[in-house]
Amino acid sequence: MSTTLFWLVVGALLWLIGLHGLLTLRDALRRIIAINLMGSGVFLAMIALAARVVPSDPVLVALVVTGLVVAVSATALALRLAGSADRGESP
Repeated sequence: MSTTLFWLVVGALLWLIGLHGLLTLRDALRRIIAINLMGSGVFLAMIALAARVVPSDPVLVALVVTGLVVAVSATALALRLAGSADRGESP
């Protein structure tokens, strides 16, 4: 088994575990964590695909870095909205 295939399988497993959590869990915080787990699986698969060639593909690496920034921002917003919804406040 090649290294790329190994990391692609690990990324797919992370994505599937996150999907299972998203579909079965009801608590907002746990669902946010499940969505982040799915995103981590996608990022891992993209880095595995970028590392197939000796000089890594800079476009995929840049997409992953940008995706990480967007994921952190979206997680912060989701946590704020989930926190205010639990307290019954308006965002």
